[in-house]
Amino acid sequence: MYSESDIDGAVAAGAISPDAAAALRRHVATSHAAPAVDEEHFRLLTGFNDIFVSIAIALLLAALGQIGFSLSYGLGGAFVAGAAWMLAFYFTAKRRMALPSILLLLAFVGGVAGALIGTIETLWPHIGDTAGALAASGVGLVSAGAAWLHWRRFMVPITVAAGAAALVAMVIGLLMAAVPGIKQGVWPMLLICGIGVFALAMRWDMSDPQRQTRRADVAFWLHLAAAPMIAHPIFQMLGVFNGDIGAGVAVIVLALYLVFAGIALAVDRRALLVSSLVYVLYALYSLFRSAGAVELGSAFTAFVIGSALLTLSAFWQPMRRTVVGWLAQPMRLRLPPVHQPA
Repeated sequence: MYSESDIDGAVAAGAISPDAAAALRRHVATSHAAPAVDEEHFRLLTGFNDIFVSIAIALLLAALGQIGFSLSYGLGGAFVAGAAWMLAFYFTAKRRMALPSILLLLAFVGGVAGALIGTIETLWPHIGDTAGALAASGVGLVSAGAAWLHWRRFMVPITVAAGAAALVAMVIGLLMAAVPGIKQGVWPMLLICGIGVFALAMRWDMSDPQRQTRRADVAFWLHLAAAPMIAHPIFQMLGVFNGDIGAGVAVIVLALYLVFAGIALAVDRRALLVSSLVYVLYALYSLFRSAGAVELGSAFTAFVIGSALLTLSAFWQPMRRTVVGWLAQPMRLRLPPVHQPA
Protein backbone atom coordinates (compact mmCIF):
# COMPACT_ATOMS: atom_id res chain seq x y z
CA MET A 1 0.00 0.00 0.00
CA TYR A 2 1.28 3.49 -0.84
CA SER A 3 0.68 6.51 1.33
CA GLU A 4 -0.05 10.05 0.20
CA SER A 5 3.53 11.04 0.98
CA ASP A 6 4.76 8.24 -1.31
CA ILE A 7 2.71 9.63 -4.18
CA ASP A 8 3.99 13.11 -3.41
CA GLY A 9 7.54 11.76 -3.40
CA ALA A 10 6.99 10.09 -6.76
CA VAL A 11 5.86 13.43 -8.20
CA ALA A 12 8.92 15.16 -6.76
CA ALA A 13 11.18 12.49 -8.25
CA GLY A 14 9.54 12.85 -11.67
CA ALA A 15 8.23 9.28 -11.71
CA ILE A 16 4.68 10.53 -12.34
CA SER A 17 3.29 13.90 -13.28
CA PRO A 18 1.26 16.08 -10.88
CA ASP A 19 -1.79 15.61 -13.12
CA ALA A 20 -1.41 11.83 -12.97
CA ALA A 21 -1.12 11.97 -9.18
CA ALA A 22 -4.26 14.10 -8.95
CA ALA A 23 -6.09 11.71 -11.28
CA LEU A 24 -5.01 8.76 -9.15
CA ARG A 25 -6.29 10.42 -6.00
CA ARG A 26 -9.60 11.24 -7.66
CA HIS A 27 -9.94 7.67 -8.90
CA VAL A 28 -9.30 6.22 -5.43
CA ALA A 29 -11.73 8.68 -3.85
CA THR A 30 -14.40 7.84 -6.41
CA SER A 31 -13.94 4.09 -6.06
CA HIS A 32 -14.15 4.36 -2.27
CA ALA A 33 -17.08 6.79 -2.43
CA ALA A 34 -15.21 9.09 -0.05
CA PRO A 35 -12.71 11.95 -0.20
CA ALA A 36 -9.15 10.66 -0.14
CA VAL A 37 -8.46 12.46 3.13
CA ASP A 38 -11.11 10.42 4.93
CA GLU A 39 -9.17 7.20 4.42
CA GLU A 40 -6.52 8.23 7.01
CA HIS A 41 -3.74 6.73 4.94
CA PHE A 42 -0.52 5.83 6.66
CA ARG A 43 2.12 3.43 5.48
CA LEU A 44 2.79 0.43 7.72
CA LEU A 45 3.73 -2.26 5.20
CA THR A 46 5.31 -2.02 1.77
CA GLY A 47 5.15 -5.79 1.40
CA PHE A 48 5.55 -9.04 3.32
CA ASN A 49 9.28 -8.44 3.31
CA ASP A 50 8.62 -5.71 5.89
CA ILE A 51 7.36 -8.36 8.32
CA PHE A 52 10.27 -10.66 7.51
CA VAL A 53 12.84 -7.90 8.09
CA SER A 54 11.07 -6.68 11.23
CA ILE A 55 11.20 -10.15 12.78
CA ALA A 56 14.92 -10.36 12.00
CA ILE A 57 15.52 -6.89 13.46
CA ALA A 58 13.56 -7.73 16.62
CA LEU A 59 15.59 -10.92 17.13
CA LEU A 60 18.89 -9.13 16.58
CA LEU A 61 18.06 -6.20 18.86
CA ALA A 62 16.72 -8.52 21.57
CA ALA A 63 19.95 -10.52 21.46
CA LEU A 64 22.11 -7.40 21.61
CA GLY A 65 20.05 -6.03 24.48
CA GLN A 66 20.41 -9.25 26.46
CA ILE A 67 24.15 -9.42 25.83
CA GLY A 68 24.62 -5.81 26.90
CA PHE A 69 22.38 -6.24 29.93
CA SER A 70 24.49 -9.18 31.10
CA LEU A 71 27.54 -6.89 31.15
CA SER A 72 25.89 -3.77 32.59
CA TYR A 73 22.34 -2.48 32.99
CA GLY A 74 23.08 0.55 30.83
CA LEU A 75 24.90 -1.32 28.06
CA GLY A 76 21.79 -3.24 27.04
CA GLY A 77 19.98 -0.10 25.96
CA ALA A 78 23.12 1.39 24.47
CA PHE A 79 23.70 -1.67 22.27
CA VAL A 80 20.08 -1.57 21.08
CA ALA A 81 20.18 2.17 20.35
CA GLY A 82 23.49 1.94 18.50
CA ALA A 83 22.42 -1.02 16.38
CA ALA A 84 19.05 0.58 15.60
CA TRP A 85 20.75 3.76 14.43
CA MET A 86 23.16 1.88 12.15
CA LEU A 87 20.45 -0.36 10.70
CA ALA A 88 18.30 2.71 9.95
CA PHE A 89 20.90 3.91 7.44
CA TYR A 90 20.00 0.96 5.23
CA PHE A 91 16.42 -0.02 5.98
CA THR A 92 15.11 3.54 6.53
CA ALA A 93 17.33 5.91 4.57
CA LYS A 94 18.00 3.63 1.61
CA ARG A 95 15.22 1.02 1.43
CA ARG A 96 12.46 3.22 2.91
CA MET A 97 10.81 0.18 4.49
CA ALA A 98 7.83 1.23 6.60
CA LEU A 99 7.45 -1.27 9.45
CA PRO A 100 11.21 -1.76 10.01
CA SER A 101 11.65 2.02 10.09
CA ILE A 102 9.00 2.34 12.81
CA LEU A 103 10.56 -0.50 14.77
CA LEU A 104 14.06 0.95 14.48
CA LEU A 105 12.90 4.40 15.60
CA LEU A 106 11.17 2.97 18.67
CA ALA A 107 14.20 0.81 19.41
CA PHE A 108 16.55 3.78 19.13
CA VAL A 109 14.56 6.07 21.41
CA GLY A 110 13.72 3.23 23.78
CA GLY A 111 17.34 2.10 23.80
CA VAL A 112 18.55 5.58 24.72
CA ALA A 113 16.00 5.73 27.54
CA GLY A 114 16.90 2.21 28.67
CA ALA A 115 20.61 3.02 28.71
CA LEU A 116 19.99 6.06 30.90
CA ILE A 117 17.66 4.20 33.25
CA GLY A 118 20.12 1.32 33.57
CA THR A 119 22.98 3.69 34.31
CA ILE A 120 20.93 5.51 36.96
CA GLU A 121 19.97 2.23 38.62
CA THR A 122 23.61 1.14 38.65
CA LEU A 123 24.95 4.37 40.13
CA TRP A 124 22.04 5.15 42.49
CA PRO A 125 20.24 1.88 43.34
CA HIS A 126 18.33 3.47 46.23
CA ILE A 127 17.42 6.79 44.67
CA GLY A 128 14.71 8.77 46.48
CA ASP A 129 11.34 9.81 45.12
CA THR A 130 12.27 13.41 44.36
CA ALA A 131 15.61 12.52 42.82
CA GLY A 132 13.93 9.69 40.93
CA ALA A 133 11.37 12.07 39.48
CA LEU A 134 14.16 14.42 38.41
CA ALA A 135 16.02 11.51 36.85
CA ALA A 136 12.86 10.46 35.00
CA SER A 137 12.44 13.98 33.63
CA GLY A 138 16.08 13.90 32.49
CA VAL A 139 15.51 10.59 30.74
CA GLY A 140 12.47 12.08 29.02
CA LEU A 141 14.42 15.13 27.89
CA VAL A 142 17.33 13.11 26.50
CA SER A 143 14.90 10.69 24.80
CA ALA A 144 13.14 13.64 23.17
CA GLY A 145 16.54 14.87 21.99
CA ALA A 146 17.27 11.44 20.55
CA ALA A 147 13.94 11.51 18.72
CA TRP A 148 14.76 14.97 17.33
CA LEU A 149 18.17 13.72 16.14
CA HIS A 150 16.54 10.72 14.47
CA TRP A 151 13.97 12.99 12.81
CA ARG A 152 16.66 15.30 11.44
CA ARG A 153 18.46 12.35 9.87
CA PHE A 154 15.70 9.94 8.79
CA MET A 155 12.35 11.82 9.05
CA VAL A 156 10.22 8.83 9.98
CA PRO A 157 6.68 10.22 10.65
CA ILE A 158 6.24 8.46 14.00
CA THR A 159 9.36 10.17 15.35
CA VAL A 160 7.56 13.40 16.28
CA ALA A 161 4.99 11.46 18.31
CA ALA A 162 7.77 9.57 20.11
CA GLY A 163 9.49 12.85 20.93
CA ALA A 164 6.23 14.35 22.17
CA ALA A 165 5.62 11.36 24.45
CA ALA A 166 9.16 11.73 25.83
CA LEU A 167 8.54 15.42 26.53
CA VAL A 168 5.31 14.53 28.35
CA ALA A 169 7.31 12.16 30.56
CA MET A 170 9.79 14.96 31.21
CA VAL A 171 7.09 17.46 32.19
CA ILE A 172 5.35 15.03 34.54
CA GLY A 173 8.69 14.07 36.08
CA LEU A 174 9.59 17.70 36.73
CA LEU A 175 6.21 18.42 38.31
CA MET A 176 6.45 15.36 40.57
CA ALA A 177 9.96 16.41 41.61
CA ALA A 178 8.89 19.99 42.34
CA VAL A 179 5.73 19.00 44.21
CA PRO A 180 6.20 15.54 45.79
CA GLY A 181 2.58 15.37 46.94
CA ILE A 182 1.28 15.79 43.40
CA LYS A 183 1.33 12.04 42.73
CA GLN A 184 -2.43 11.97 43.19
CA GLY A 185 -2.75 14.49 40.38
CA VAL A 186 -0.95 12.43 37.74
CA TRP A 187 -4.16 11.85 35.74
CA PRO A 188 -5.02 15.56 35.42
CA MET A 189 -1.41 16.28 34.46
CA LEU A 190 -1.50 13.57 31.81
CA LEU A 191 -4.80 14.94 30.50
CA ILE A 192 -3.37 18.44 30.12
CA CYS A 193 -0.31 17.05 28.35
CA GLY A 194 -2.56 14.97 26.09
CA ILE A 195 -4.51 18.08 25.10
CA GLY A 196 -1.18 19.74 24.29
CA VAL A 197 -0.14 16.81 22.07
CA PHE A 198 -3.57 16.93 20.41
CA ALA A 199 -3.06 20.64 19.70
CA LEU A 200 0.34 19.83 18.17
CA ALA A 201 -1.29 17.15 16.03
CA MET A 202 -3.89 19.64 14.82
CA ARG A 203 -1.13 22.09 13.93
CA TRP A 204 0.47 19.49 11.69
CA ASP A 205 -2.94 18.48 10.31
CA MET A 206 -4.04 22.02 9.53
CA SER A 207 -0.80 22.68 7.65
CA ASP A 208 -1.86 20.00 5.14
CA PRO A 209 -5.67 19.75 5.09
CA GLN A 210 -5.58 17.77 1.82
CA ARG A 211 -3.30 15.21 3.52
CA GLN A 212 -0.94 14.84 0.59
CA THR A 213 2.44 15.22 2.33
CA ARG A 214 4.46 13.69 5.15
CA ARG A 215 2.86 16.22 7.52
CA ALA A 216 -0.38 14.23 7.45
CA ASP A 217 1.52 11.07 8.41
CA VAL A 218 3.17 12.91 11.30
CA ALA A 219 -0.24 14.19 12.43
CA PHE A 220 -1.66 10.65 12.32
CA TRP A 221 0.92 9.37 14.82
CA LEU A 222 0.53 12.45 17.02
CA HIS A 223 -3.23 11.87 17.20
CA LEU A 224 -2.50 8.24 18.05
CA ALA A 225 -0.25 9.37 20.91
CA ALA A 226 -2.62 12.06 22.17
CA ALA A 227 -5.78 9.93 22.21
CA PRO A 228 -4.87 7.64 25.15
CA MET A 229 -3.44 10.61 27.07
CA ILE A 230 -6.86 12.25 26.81
CA ALA A 231 -9.22 9.30 27.08
CA HIS A 232 -7.61 7.25 29.83
CA PRO A 233 -7.20 10.06 32.40
CA ILE A 234 -10.78 11.22 31.93
CA PHE A 235 -12.28 7.79 32.45
CA GLN A 236 -9.86 6.90 35.23
CA MET A 237 -10.86 10.04 37.12
CA LEU A 238 -14.47 8.98 36.70
CA GLY A 239 -13.54 5.69 38.38
CA VAL A 240 -14.84 3.52 35.56
CA PHE A 241 -12.79 0.47 36.58
CA ASN A 242 -13.05 1.02 40.35
CA GLY A 243 -15.62 -1.70 40.90
CA ASP A 244 -19.19 -1.62 39.67
CA ILE A 245 -20.18 1.77 38.34
CA GLY A 246 -23.63 3.23 38.69
CA ALA A 247 -26.03 4.13 35.93
CA GLY A 248 -25.13 7.81 36.28
CA VAL A 249 -21.44 7.26 35.60
CA ALA A 250 -22.26 4.89 32.74
CA VAL A 251 -24.43 7.55 31.10
CA ILE A 252 -21.64 10.11 31.52
CA VAL A 253 -19.20 7.72 29.83
CA LEU A 254 -21.56 7.22 26.90
CA ALA A 255 -22.11 10.98 26.64
CA LEU A 256 -18.34 11.58 26.61
CA TYR A 257 -17.99 9.01 23.84
CA LEU A 258 -20.52 10.96 21.78
CA VAL A 259 -18.42 14.09 22.37
CA PHE A 260 -15.32 12.21 21.25
CA ALA A 261 -17.23 11.04 18.18
CA GLY A 262 -18.08 14.64 17.32
CA ILE A 263 -14.43 15.68 17.67
CA ALA A 264 -13.33 12.70 15.59
CA LEU A 265 -15.78 13.60 12.85
CA ALA A 266 -14.72 17.23 12.85
CA VAL A 267 -10.97 16.59 12.61
CA ASP A 268 -11.44 13.39 10.56
CA ARG A 269 -9.33 11.26 12.91
CA ARG A 270 -10.56 8.10 14.63
CA ALA A 271 -7.90 7.64 17.34
CA LEU A 272 -10.04 9.07 20.16
CA LEU A 273 -12.84 6.63 19.37
CA VAL A 274 -10.49 3.66 19.51
CA SER A 275 -8.73 4.73 22.72
CA SER A 276 -11.96 5.17 24.66
CA LEU A 277 -13.74 2.12 23.26
CA VAL A 278 -12.94 -0.22 26.15
CA TYR A 279 -14.48 2.21 28.65
CA VAL A 280 -17.66 2.51 26.61
CA LEU A 281 -17.93 -1.26 26.37
CA TYR A 282 -17.59 -1.58 30.14
CA ALA A 283 -20.08 1.23 30.81
CA LEU A 284 -22.71 -0.21 28.47
CA TYR A 285 -22.15 -3.68 29.92
CA SER A 286 -22.78 -2.25 33.38
CA LEU A 287 -26.03 -0.67 32.18
CA PHE A 288 -27.26 -3.97 30.76
CA ARG A 289 -26.35 -5.78 33.97
CA SER A 290 -28.19 -3.21 36.08
CA ALA A 291 -31.20 -3.68 33.79
CA GLY A 292 -31.21 -7.42 34.54
CA ALA A 293 -29.49 -8.76 31.41
CA VAL A 294 -26.79 -10.63 33.33
CA GLU A 295 -26.19 -13.65 31.08
CA LEU A 296 -26.47 -11.82 27.76
CA GLY A 297 -25.03 -8.50 28.91
CA SER A 298 -21.76 -8.98 27.04
CA ALA A 299 -23.57 -10.10 23.88
CA PHE A 300 -25.93 -7.12 23.95
CA THR A 301 -22.99 -4.79 24.57
CA ALA A 302 -21.02 -6.15 21.63
CA PHE A 303 -24.09 -6.00 19.41
CA VAL A 304 -24.95 -2.39 20.24
CA ILE A 305 -21.39 -1.03 20.06
CA GLY A 306 -20.52 -3.05 16.96
CA SER A 307 -23.66 -1.87 15.18
CA ALA A 308 -23.03 1.73 16.23
CA LEU A 309 -19.43 1.70 14.99
CA LEU A 310 -20.40 0.10 11.68
CA THR A 311 -23.13 2.70 11.22
CA LEU A 312 -20.67 5.46 12.01
CA SER A 313 -18.21 4.05 9.49
CA ALA A 314 -20.84 3.64 6.78
CA PHE A 315 -22.28 7.14 7.24
CA TRP A 316 -19.03 8.89 8.16
CA GLN A 317 -19.31 11.31 5.22
CA PRO A 318 -22.83 12.69 5.80
CA MET A 319 -22.26 12.81 9.57
CA ARG A 320 -19.00 14.65 9.08
CA ARG A 321 -20.61 17.13 6.69
CA THR A 322 -23.20 17.88 9.37
CA VAL A 323 -20.66 18.33 12.16
CA VAL A 324 -18.28 20.44 10.07
CA GLY A 325 -21.23 22.52 8.88
CA TRP A 326 -21.84 23.61 12.49
CA LEU A 327 -18.34 25.10 12.72
CA ALA A 328 -17.35 28.65 11.86
CA GLN A 329 -16.14 29.31 8.32
CA PRO A 330 -12.44 29.95 9.26
CA MET A 331 -12.28 26.61 11.10
CA ARG A 332 -13.97 24.73 8.25
CA LEU A 333 -11.36 25.99 5.81
CA ARG A 334 -8.53 24.63 7.93
CA LEU A 335 -10.03 21.16 8.37
CA PRO A 336 -9.92 18.36 5.77
CA PRO A 337 -12.56 18.94 3.06
CA VAL A 338 -15.86 17.10 3.25
CA HIS A 339 -15.99 16.81 -0.54
CA GLN A 340 -13.35 15.56 -2.89
CA PRO A 341 -11.94 18.57 -4.80
CA ALA A 342 -12.68 18.54 -8.52
